[in-house]
Amino acid sequence: MLMTRETDYALRIIRSLAHGTLMTVGDICRQELIPQQFGYKILKKLSKAGLVAVTRGAEGGCRLTADLAQTTLYDLMSALENQANITACTQPGYLCEWQSENGKCSIHCTLAKIQQRLDEELRSYSLGMLLQIP
Repeated sequence: MLMTRETDYALRIIRSLAHGTLMTVGDICRQELIPQQFGYKILKKLSKAGLVAVTRGAEGGCRLTADLAQTTLYDLMSALENQANITACTQPGYLCEWQSENGKCSIHCTLAKIQQRLDEELRSYSLGMLLQIP
């Protein structure tokens, strides 16, 4: 499965924030049925990636900073460090012992083409399209 629970929760968090309202982590988690400990963890990653802003304190909360029309599903998964690699050998920097000893591996070459198409497909869907937000 390529979509992790973390990616699903991140999409729910972004859906809650998509209308521009400042929300607390607790409110987001209650609204989207996300365990609060995961909500904090995911929001930290989304904040680090510049997709949301988190302000602490009595007047604090979370707000969306990403342009949903320009931010893709691939971008979101990258922010969460959830690369949708179909196999280990398609990960950047992976060294296949069989391929280095015997030349090109036909399995790797085919999987690399599939991976490229998958990445292109993930990049073709903005979060706005996915969440049906104009």
